[in-house]
Amino acid sequence: MVLHGLRALGHHGAAPGEQDSAQPFEVDLVVELDLAAAGASDELADTVDYASLAALVAGVVTGERHRLVERVAQRIAEVCLADPRVAKVTVEVRKLRPPVPLDLRSAGARITRDRP
Repeated sequence: MVLHGLRALGHHGAAPGEQDSAQPFEVDLVVELDLAAAGASDELADTVDYASLAALVAGVVTGERHRLVERVAQRIAEVCLADPRVAKVTVEVRKLRPPVPLDLRSAGARITRDRP
């Protein structure tokens, strides 16, 4: 399962003032789980509902405050892996307006976590 380009405003950052105003973040997920049952049954109950998962991910971005995008990515991975059907997740978090004096489209972190 893939979620690409989820955008939400969050208060994350280590630079002075970054957590004072909401700034845009974008998240991509690759969620690994057994999709055989859903492929056979065509029933939502046999898979992870991507709308519900997207809402949980957006909740991390909008409802928590962290200094590092690495921590935001870790928290999103934890939320995804809380569903026992998820075996592995790759999370990419991008800050769309990084506070640097250069023409930089985004800055972020990509992590992969799996069930212990």
